Amino acid sequence: MSDTPDFARLLGPFIEPIPEAARPAFLARLERTAAERYRLWAGQAATLAEGLLACAAREDEIADRVEQVLGADAAAREKIESSLGAARDSYYAVFAGKPLREQLRIQADAERQGANAWRLIAATLGDAAVAEQLEACAGLEEQSAAHLEGLISDPASPLD
Repeated sequence: MSDTPDFARLLGPFIEPIPEAARPAFLARLERTAAERYRLWAGQAATLAEGLLACAAREDEIADRVEQVLGADAAAREKIESSLGAARDSYYAVFAGKPLREQLRIQADAERQGANAWRLIAATLGDAAVAEQLEACAGLEEQSAAHLEGLISDPASPLD
């Protein structure tokens, strides 16, 4: 089994040029990238599609919540868009050539890392309403992680 990357470190070079105030909006766009990945997996594994599509919907909900409370101005959105493709490619490369079970294990770990990231961001903002939204995002990340971990641990799951 391979090690799961530290996604903050992996994506750091793409996050660094983004103005600090816009970084949550950049992360929200990355959540949409994860939603796309879930949809790809759902297309590859029809018997798992319902649960994977629910994970995709949670990723989109996270992005919606973050964009509502921590959106970016036009200049920052331009920087986000210019970094997003390379960040997505680096994220997708982590899964390349790995069996589905391993891909889902990595994604489950990524979801746990994402939950921690939203909580860290919430702790730095000092805004109770925003923190509440980000805590909800962390909970959504954990729901997806739990779903994936259930699939991985179920010997009857058609993952191999």
